[in-house]
Amino acid sequence: MIESLQSIKRVPSELLQERLEMVKQLADDGLERYEVSKDKLTGEHYLHYAYMHKQVAALGPESNGEETFHQLMPLENDDVLAIVLGEQDYSYPQCWTQAFLRNGPDGDYVWFDPAYTDQEEDNEQIGRKLREQLLQFKQSSELTEEGVRKLLLELDRTRDGLDK
Repeated sequence: MIESLQSIKRVPSELLQERLEMVKQLADDGLERYEVSKDKLTGEHYLHYAYMHKQVAALGPESNGEETFHQLMPLENDDVLAIVLGEQDYSYPQCWTQAFLRNGPDGDYVWFDPAYTDQEEDNEQIGRKLREQLLQFKQSSELTEEGVRKLLLELDRTRDGLDK
């Protein structure tokens, strides 16, 4: 049985080169390129996004100051049709809300899930709320055992609100 790229945690770039073929180039302005690619073995489609990063300060005499990064997002069949027909936006980062492959420094591709940014915002909000509660307690005159018990219950309720 042929393994889907989506089930491999760390995908070697050589494997992608062997299995992926471009179906349609969508855009290329010299710095950014979008194309729909297909896995020749499984028939799965991917949105391929490549962008060139130009370093202002080159790292050495052999460096040309440019590095290209690649990302591949799995596509459903309906999305493939809508994107190819120009009926659906595909721009990065707005439309890249699900897990996608991105290349790393070792030449392999790893899965990245952008959903963590939503969780990060929630965690920051809960952190601010906890900090406010602690500051209010510190400034209050309820520095008794009962006051501490009440504070801990409030902190637990605030933290539990994050888990929901």
